[in-house]
Amino acid sequence: MERGRCFVDSGLPVLILGETGTGKEVVARALHQYSARRTQSLITLNCASIPETLVESELFGYSRGAFSGALPGGMKGKIEAAHGGTLFLDEIGDMPLNQQARLLRALSEREITPLGATRPVAVEFQLICATHQNLPELVQDGTFRADLFYRIAVGILRLPALRERTDLANLVQQIANEEAGHPVSIEQGAWEALLSCRWPGNVRQLRAVLRCACALSKDGVLRSGDFPQDLMRHSNVPSVAASGAGAIGNEAESRPRSDSRSAQKRERVLRVLAGSRWNMSAAAKDLGVCRSTLYRQLKSLGIPHIKDGGFPLGETYAEFAITQS
Repeated sequence: MERGRCFVDSGLPVLILGETGTGKEVVARALHQYSARRTQSLITLNCASIPETLVESELFGYSRGAFSGALPGGMKGKIEAAHGGTLFLDEIGDMPLNQQARLLRALSEREITPLGATRPVAVEFQLICATHQNLPELVQDGTFRADLFYRIAVGILRLPALRERTDLANLVQQIANEEAGHPVSIEQGAWEALLSCRWPGNVRQLRAVLRCACALSKDGVLRSGDFPQDLMRHSNVPSVAASGAGAIGNEAESRPRSDSRSAQKRERVLRVLAGSRWNMSAAAKDLGVCRSTLYRQLKSLGIPHIKDGGFPLGETYAEFAITQS
């Protein structure tokens, strides 16, 4: 955290990397709270949660009468709202390419031009970005600008996955106390269950498990029977550190389940594509992702697209989707 505070107070952009659920937003808020800008606003935007068509207006805002349906008085964008404070862009890897170019210009020129405006607006803010994706790989794939990556990756903070942390026991006790509102005791069997989990959902999953256990506990003692089985079911593979070489066999046994989930995901994507007649924008909206993320999913799931020339000749997309599902 001390390193991150040095980056923030020096005005350098900070890029937080880590798996989903490791607490990237928590760290971003802490960096702002302990920085010299803590009296100013912290403005957040999740780049993966808004449609591609709305990213520009959300980031840069718009002036009065900029387009049909615009608010009468216009709207201030996230960047302008963060003036003097901190702008946190979560899941920066999902930002559309055309908006990446505009963001790069805003960072370089320290000014923005809202939609429909004739004059630029000067802005000054601290930038913090976060992603669970491998940005260098996205740069190679052409879905993330190299120049923007070099601009935002000045100060990099990597958050370890929960299974990699050496302070897991202390973290469990701290979160359990927070959720209960008072110090709690954890039974030996419960400790063994907690420390042997792989925690694919990281801190978010751990907090959910402990919140439920604290609610069920009546005497301030957490027992393994208090843990919600639905949340623990997919995380009971012992880690290598906990079980030594025996964990390798357990991980091998878990691969068919992983392959099954991948096949189910592939089938769902294919059916959505077929239902939208391979309209990528419509399919991405139905799946709740942006187009660039959908293209990456097609590649990872082995689903060809027209631009790749990889679909079977003489076969329509809908037919391909149905036969492959």
